[in-house]
Amino acid sequence: MNPADPASPELVARDFQVSRQDLARTRCVEGPSPDAASLRSGEVLLAVDKFAFSSSNLGYARGTGAALYLSFFAAEEGWGRLPVWGYAEVAASRHPLVREGERLFAYLPMSTHLRLPAGGNDAAGFADVSPHRARLPPAYNRILRVLRDPGYFPARENEQALLRPQFATSFLLDEHIAEQNFYGAERVLISSASSKTAQALGFLLRRRRRVRVIGLTSAANTGYCERSGCFDAVLAYDGLATLPLAGKAVYVDLGGRCTATIHHRLAGQLRASLRVVAAGAGSTPVQDLPGPAPEPFMALHRLRERQQQWGLEGYEERHAEAWRAFALSLSGWLRIQHQRGEAAVAQVYQEALEGRTPPEVGHILSL
Repeated sequence: MNPADPASPELVARDFQVSRQDLARTRCVEGPSPDAASLRSGEVLLAVDKFAFSSSNLGYARGTGAALYLSFFAAEEGWGRLPVWGYAEVAASRHPLVREGERLFAYLPMSTHLRLPAGGNDAAGFADVSPHRARLPPAYNRILRVLRDPGYFPARENEQALLRPQFATSFLLDEHIAEQNFYGAERVLISSASSKTAQALGFLLRRRRRVRVIGLTSAANTGYCERSGCFDAVLAYDGLATLPLAGKAVYVDLGGRCTATIHHRLAGQLRASLRVVAAGAGSTPVQDLPGPAPEPFMALHRLRERQQQWGLEGYEERHAEAWRAFALSLSGWLRIQHQRGEAAVAQVYQEALEGRTPPEVGHILSL
């Protein structure tokens, strides 16, 4: 088949979309054939290779920041294109500093192609400067050249797509807690322990050998969390009544599951309570609780502070070193499945929506 033929399947753009009113409704829409000749000056056409998908993507779409989350990529009114982290290659470029064939890591739609105006170009990457994205967090508009990324290595591409975006939150939390000299505590309790953010945070804190790290999760996920090796101990939520009272503690709330229980149980020993707040979600005050008031932790705010403090290169070097160590630990407990096609994407999406994705499985998808 002639690759220049607009009817060629390789040149038909497809978008996986979800209903804004009912996330259970999905569709795959075919758009205009990507046409390099129609690009304007400064625009590039990306061919999406693969992307990661997990329940965290749906968590953002369900949360208070859903309107922001579904604004990254344009869609027909009433429908949204879920943003996901993944890899793409430059299929065509009319930007003098963006080369065709470059491999990129970016926040992408669940699509086959993405056309965008490129700006803010430097050696490490460039940005999607579409007008509607100007009000969105800049970190999500950044498109990285993988060969200039100090944390990139080809053998771990899938792990990077699945975990590295969330890893930034874990890295920043770990640095923050260490900077506070662990608040004088002897143990750190982390909720939602089956989440990748919690596992990475547990791994990083354990590397410091200063505190005992305890993961809190549902009874069904305790075995998985123990096998990950990211925690010194794992405790089910329904067993919190047996949590030892002795020992000063820090609590990190990643899901709001048991904050009140922890505060009442450890009121006399709790030295800090950190509540991770997603971008765009706002910071809703928590009701009065015994012990220290829950402190909102916003990763994007902390990222800006660290980049100003260490410089962009300094931040990236520290982040990359920590990421490499964590990535090398994953093969023992993370099982990656790479699937292709509209049917596979729809099935993985529905399984995640219904909470049927096993925690040890990481999905990489391609349309």
